[in-house]
Amino acid sequence: MPGAIHAEGLVKTFGDVRALDGVDLDVPEGTVLGLLGPNGAGKTTTVRCLTTLLRPDSGRAVVAGVDVLKHPDTVRRSIGLSGQFAAVDEYLTGRENLQMVGRLYQMRGKAAKERAAELLEQFHLADAADRPAKTYSGGMRRRLDLAAALVVSPPVMFMDEPTTGLDPRNRQQLWEVIQQLVSGGTTLLLTTQYLEEADHLAHDIAVVDHGRVIAQGTSDQLKARTGGERVEVVVHERDRIASTAEVLRALGKGETTIDQHTRKLTVPVTGGAKLLAEVIRELDGRGIEIDDIALRRPTLDDVFLSLTGHTAEARPGTAEDTGNTTDTTDTTDTEGAVK
Repeated sequence: MPGAIHAEGLVKTFGDVRALDGVDLDVPEGTVLGLLGPNGAGKTTTVRCLTTLLRPDSGRAVVAGVDVLKHPDTVRRSIGLSGQFAAVDEYLTGRENLQMVGRLYQMRGKAAKERAAELLEQFHLADAADRPAKTYSGGMRRRLDLAAALVVSPPVMFMDEPTTGLDPRNRQQLWEVIQQLVSGGTTLLLTTQYLEEADHLAHDIAVVDHGRVIAQGTSDQLKARTGGERVEVVVHERDRIASTAEVLRALGKGETTIDQHTRKLTVPVTGGAKLLAEVIRELDGRGIEIDDIALRRPTLDDVFLSLTGHTAEARPGTAEDTGNTTDTTDTTDTEGAVK
């Protein structure tokens, strides 16, 4: 049986730009899928298609057991959505924003008030509950938007880069909320550019680039695809980067990546601590002073680099960077609200 979120061959174009080029996804009930990719990879477009905000040119999608294209209103009653940008009414208070969303979901007045109070406490907004949202900081607006997405505790949630703009403390608090939701049976599709976020939260990760899912698996499975360990070296003097790269190319087992700004070089290796000692001896023999050296396992950033040829950073000039991405969080109807 397909999962709580299922997509087959989703295609979406914007003029000459093919934002989605045959996306396939399957998210089992009660799990988190991390959709990982740079800006413009197709993450937001995928979310918009799955949440009825965009109609794909071709393909099929089922959410919470309901065909997205045939029964969009029914899908909206079963999902929550927090988009990339906080979509709150600036002239309403935090409490009024949450109560409004509850009423759009046809909650009774008393129930909407009680749920709003619960969420304000959960997202540490109780002290600012009766202030207009226009007086909130960016991080507070983000938390209010996320709270609004959870007013009715939907069985399926979509969060599009939910922690963008949050400080480390608030990001950790949101991670805890997500873990509580999933432990209670909620299915979540989470898009992110934060590699550690996907590593920490997702049961499964799909790597998206140029509108396609180019790899999928658990964090450990994806890391295993890059093979072996990595030696990282930070040289003391920038003009010794080239000679350090020569050493690493000779002793490593793959391409050496160089970050000129941090003076850090990284290369895949085999041989563990023995090879690390050899690198240190060779650098010392050439008189190359280093600030740091380490042997580590592959990270998701290594996975991204090996799969796409670039790290998980924005790629300009793509569909989601050229005005085709809009705020998708403020779509409502009288029968069921998507938030």
